[in-house]
Amino acid sequence: MIDTHAHYCDERFEADRDGLLSGLHENENVYAIIEAGCDIPGSVRVCELAEKHPFVYAAAGIQPQEVAGFRESDLDELCKLLSRPKVVAVGEIGLDYHYTTEDKELQKRVFRAQLEIAQQLKMPVVIHERDSIADCLECVFDYDVCGTFHAFSGSRETAKKLLDRGWYISFGGTVTFKNARVPVENAAYVPDDRILTETDCPYLTPHPFRGKRNDSGYMRFTIQKLAEIRGVEYEYIEHITERNAKELFGIA
Repeated sequence: MIDTHAHYCDERFEADRDGLLSGLHENENVYAIIEAGCDIPGSVRVCELAEKHPFVYAAAGIQPQEVAGFRESDLDELCKLLSRPKVVAVGEIGLDYHYTTEDKELQKRVFRAQLEIAQQLKMPVVIHERDSIADCLECVFDYDVCGTFHAFSGSRETAKKLLDRGWYISFGGTVTFKNARVPVENAAYVPDDRILTETDCPYLTPHPFRGKRNDSGYMRFTIQKLAEIRGVEYEYIEHITERNAKELFGIA
């Protein structure tokens, strides 16, 4: 299994982070984890975690909910982080209009600046999108970039637009939720060569463990659900999602 989106630098892992990660790799069939940054200090911590554990990789970026304190110098710091050897993507970046629309223009400016960097460096991007799909697509389609929409919750029409342009779509614990009609429809629709798995841990723990702290070991429930939806064996989903993650992020 490859967890393409995790947040082990979250304080909820403070007490057992290193032991948990080692156990996941050694005992839970977790081949690799991509740890996502949300701001510059957080991305530094993500890089340090990746450099400490051989099976952990990093994505560095400024998430839309963290743009309030943005400074132009942050882009220089981001470029430095992206040159570190364990960093495999620019992320998580994007737009989020769920809680506020007051900083829309700043969000778009920071997002576009990071897409420009990803284009220049030819790096994949990890997209966070919430209640902002029209603006988000307008931004990403202006650049020669590709990557994944993490924890995808968009429509099938949106999925088709992304797939037609070579994007990957990632599914996490939400596909196991009892009211997850749209994620289930998309999980059946995305082709074998574009599907990824993730946790977004410590969030979005799959059924039947909702409410507990999520970790990459729970990803097997997501994979099992994807196998049921697509009418294939568990091992097949495990294989294709691992293959796709390696291809997109350049993981050996």
